[in-house]
Amino acid sequence: MKTKQVLPKWFEGELYSEGAEVANRFTGESIYLNNIELSMYDFVMGSTTLMEMGVYDDESIVDLRKGLDWFRRNNAEAYMVLLD
Repeated sequence: MKTKQVLPKWFEGELYSEGAEVANRFTGESIYLNNIELSMYDFVMGSTTLMEMGVYDDESIVDLRKGLDWFRRNNAEAYMVLLD
């Protein structure tokens, strides 16, 4: 039985009401994410984009790492498909 997922207190992104199918931007492989996972995924990808543009500080790096850790713990399969 899966435990109910919750977003951590530090999360300040948008909480979506629905999930969606998401594809890896490099491989095209896709997987369905529920609304909580999709919210965290978009946070991680947004943080990654800002880092790629050079727009980040120490706190944003820490939050990105926390987001990736959250994903590994809460949906390892989706992490491997989308973020690894």
